[in-house]
Amino acid sequence: MNDFIEKMMDQIKNPDFLSRALDAFIIFLAGFLIVRIIIFIVMKSVKHSLTPQSTMLLRRSISYTGLAIVILLVLGRLGVNLVPLMGAAGILGIAIGFASQTSFSNIISGLFIITEKPFEIGDMIRVNQTTGIVKSVDLLSIKILCFDNRYVRIPNELIINTEVTNVTRYPIRRVDIDLRVAYKEDLERVKELLAEVVQEVPQCLDNPEHLFLIKRFGESAVEILLGVWINKDQYLIAVNGLMMKIKQRFEEANIEIPFPQIDVNQGQRPMVSINSSSID
Repeated sequence: MNDFIEKMMDQIKNPDFLSRALDAFIIFLAGFLIVRIIIFIVMKSVKHSLTPQSTMLLRRSISYTGLAIVILLVLGRLGVNLVPLMGAAGILGIAIGFASQTSFSNIISGLFIITEKPFEIGDMIRVNQTTGIVKSVDLLSIKILCFDNRYVRIPNELIINTEVTNVTRYPIRRVDIDLRVAYKEDLERVKELLAEVVQEVPQCLDNPEHLFLIKRFGESAVEILLGVWINKDQYLIAVNGLMMKIKQRFEEANIEIPFPQIDVNQGQRPMVSINSSSID
């Protein structure tokens, strides 16, 4: 390495070094411009044939490869002997390889993710307790923008070894709303009311048809599931609209949503009934 530095100093002291430095600067500018033009042409030609994540990886591959070639040309024009530099880079690469086994594991996992395509840029995914929009899919990690504006980086190895839910994989999804009504209520009337609510919320789809399911007879109420199909980009609007409309229509029809109750019996004392302060 010391020999390499000494040779560099000798090159700088050379009388024609300034001329070669100017040529190297021109080569760098021209190379940078050519790489940008190549990226523009390639990106335009594959715009409609590749996924966003494949397009991003292709762009980066061209950029890194082009930059490496330009740097080698610049060093060659400066008269730098690249053989010692390559040898030093090889030794350094081996050392980094032994110290970066986790990084290689992430790279292999990244290749599996790119090949399998469980999600793409722009999809909403859930990994453990993290939910957000995929902003980048790289060889080492993916980047997620959460709904509270947190930017989360998740290593690819973790993605491969854990459960990943793609919330927006398909164009439509079902909103499931759990309801509880008192035993005294007419379930046919409740079913009709909920069907009317679905018709009144514009984000709800007619096809597939909504689901009305009596889940079970609970301790203090009949438990019902209302499943409504919507377009994936209207999820939050549909949930809010359904919740507000159900509460409004239930109040108008005097349909009771019972409070959970706990009965406590202490010896010979009278039974005490405790109501929770919130509606399930």
